[in-house]
Amino acid sequence: MRRKRETPRIAMDRSAVMRAVKSQDTAPERALRKLLHAVAPGYRLHRADLPGKPDVVYGQRRLAIFMHGCFWHGHDCKRGARPPKNNADYWRRKIARNRARDEANVAALEALGWRALTIFECELKNEDALKARLARALGAR
Repeated sequence: MRRKRETPRIAMDRSAVMRAVKSQDTAPERALRKLLHAVAPGYRLHRADLPGKPDVVYGQRRLAIFMHGCFWHGHDCKRGARPPKNNADYWRRKIARNRARDEANVAALEALGWRALTIFECELKNEDALKARLARALGAR
């Protein structure tokens, strides 16, 4: 009898990990929404009619909030600035494309008369500072 050739375990594990990465309703998003609910409830989630499909939208205030992962969006913090060891060229290009897309989305929102606020996941560590930043953004119309 011939044995079936198995896929390498590392490839299967990596694939499973990448499949598990969610794009909506992530833990950082939920933490941000909890803070926002305390500061100013009355937001909408993931408005598809706006450029970039912002994570949180305050329509009356014309404010779109994006919650970005530090690694995925190339933030200059410790986690975002750490270069990947495997397939480094691919990830460098991927993160550069993400950053370019983010800039284009913010520019498109501003052209429509909206304000855009980007929150990185590392900012969730200092809740008081983030709450103050959110209150300033939500207070200014």
